[in-house]
Amino acid sequence: MNQIHPQLAPICHYLEQQLLGKPKAVRLALSCLLASGHLLIEDLPGAGKTSLAKWLAAGFGLSFQRIQFTSDLLPADIIGVSVYEPPTQQFIFHPGPIFNHLVLADELNRASPRTQSALLEAMEEQQVSTDGQSYPLDAPFFVIATQNPREQLGTFDLPESQLDRFAMRLSIGFPDLNSELAMLKRSNQAGESLVGMSIEALTQLQQAVEQVHCSDALLDYLLRLIHCSRALEGANPLSPRCSLTLLACAKAWAYLHHQQHVSPEDVQAVFSAVSAHRLGRGDSGEAYAKQILTDVDPYNDLS
Repeated sequence: MNQIHPQLAPICHYLEQQLLGKPKAVRLALSCLLASGHLLIEDLPGAGKTSLAKWLAAGFGLSFQRIQFTSDLLPADIIGVSVYEPPTQQFIFHPGPIFNHLVLADELNRASPRTQSALLEAMEEQQVSTDGQSYPLDAPFFVIATQNPREQLGTFDLPESQLDRFAMRLSIGFPDLNSELAMLKRSNQAGESLVGMSIEALTQLQQAVEQVHCSDALLDYLLRLIHCSRALEGANPLSPRCSLTLLACAKAWAYLHHQQHVSPEDVQAVFSAVSAHRLGRGDSGEAYAKQILTDVDPYNDLS
């Protein structure tokens, strides 16, 4: 893979040393954060989902909170609740765990659709509303949600409106034999320390990502990918919101790899992670994304 931006190299190196053999997953997660997006991870237990969220929070100085989603979890358990205070004879709002910079929604699809929907406003508007009042969330605000495979018992499918709030979906997967052997050998050794950054530095990086140059020809290629999905039989058509998200994530991938402009390869690197969960359920979404990348030539004019 290409050279990493010097300012992000220490964090990227640390994460790649923790999730051995998974450099693409690490860099996609970093790109998602740099693009100010939310991340959905679908994997079996023990693959490192929670650890990745904690390391990202520590690396950028973000406050972190894990919410375990269960079938009996209520929206108020996430957002917070207003409690009557006799001394003041007023209802005082007590913020819930959503009021953190990075929130890990663990096993999101084990909660009911009603509880899942409690995240919608927070992810889209960066605020929550309750009892007729709106409360802003701290910036930056980043949700990492984990999802169990659909075939497991006790899961609820995430609705399309929820899935569309996630800029990317990825699967970390289990390490290969050599990577897992290296992990076992170092399990009793002291690991390297994480050299973190500040929230202000992260905000500056996100602003720099927005300034990465994107040519008209590249925008034509990106739009042809989007429009191809709308003519693909069986696939869910990609929306204008996905167009904006794809551009933001491609810029972030380019910036992460120390590039000043977006190339077709940058779009291709993030396309499946951005689009597959929107195109279709399960493996079908991945198949549609691969077909679109195969069918659309980056060097043809927009038709």
